[in-house]
Amino acid sequence: MAVSIRIPSVLRNLTGGQETIQVMATTIDEALAAVEAAHPGIKARLCDETGKLRRFVNVFVGEEDIRFLDGQKTAVKDGELIDIVPAIAGG
Repeated sequence: MAVSIRIPSVLRNLTGGQETIQVMATTIDEALAAVEAAHPGIKARLCDETGKLRRFVNVFVGEEDIRFLDGQKTAVKDGELIDIVPAIAGG
């Protein structure tokens, strides 16, 4: 199943400037692995050493935050859009 992943501007240097990447995946975990295979080094910016998404990285399938679904095991459908949104801290 082909899904699109929208890459935040702060990580586009790792994707050759691409804003959206299409990968074959049925879960968020598979999508992250496919992005890493195509653009080595990006997963280390998104996940910790155990493979879990970092606290400040939010991932949405459609408009749903995966933290309120099945986390990284969340299923994705053909043609679905996955958004990677880094949290913004201010003060």
